[in-house]
Amino acid sequence: MFWSQRTWSELPHDLAAVAHAAILPVGATEQHGPHLGCGVDAVLADKLCTAVAERTKVPMLPTLTYGCSIGHSQRWPGTIGVLPTTLIGLVTEIGDWAFVSGVRRLFIVNTHVTNAAPLRCALEMLRSRHDELMVAVFNSATLSARIQQFNVADGEDWHANAAETSLMLAVAPDMVRTAVVPAADDPDRTAGLVFSHPVNRTSTNGVTGTPSTASAEQGRRAFEWMVEDLSALIVRGLAERPPLAHSYFSSADPTS
Repeated sequence: MFWSQRTWSELPHDLAAVAHAAILPVGATEQHGPHLGCGVDAVLADKLCTAVAERTKVPMLPTLTYGCSIGHSQRWPGTIGVLPTTLIGLVTEIGDWAFVSGVRRLFIVNTHVTNAAPLRCALEMLRSRHDELMVAVFNSATLSARIQQFNVADGEDWHANAAETSLMLAVAPDMVRTAVVPAADDPDRTAGLVFSHPVNRTSTNGVTGTPSTASAEQGRRAFEWMVEDLSALIVRGLAERPPLAHSYFSSADPTS
């Protein structure tokens, strides 16, 4: 169910059938070590949300392929990052227009770790503007305990690791340079640090983890988990109502 393939006369019926919900995938374009293409996060966002939209019938908005990747520094070519404020503004404006089109439940699905803070800010902006709009931000790496464990198995501060390499081997094998994978490992150097350092000061090659241990089998299993767990969250969200019906904009009645 792709928003971009529906007409203006079809979308109102599509939205009415799924409690006026839509999915917004948000990825990134950034270096992913010497062995993975720079579009890993965007590809994962697109494929994950496509599968979930097919399962839930919730329309999927076009994937955002740029994200807040400035922490990767300029040490390696390939990263095209936007400022946090840029991402906040863009997602807020998308949400504004989605609301005009009839969306009342917006599920933002994020596949890039440092998009999380700007997307949370966009959520705050949107719910303060639109009393009838409910917004959720789901981070793909922490959808459930089993998915989080899969991602951090080879490092808490992971990137281009066994998990991401496995996922790409499963859903987009053309993104993987298999000849380079065995020598791409680089350890997590962040244990015990007080500050959050950019990647140029924590990795020698843009990787954190052990992509050499990746496999398509692991990736297929994890992708199935992601589709299943994200679909379950969205289905729950389709039936959710706010605990109270008080307006955001009107003052409380002192007599009530």
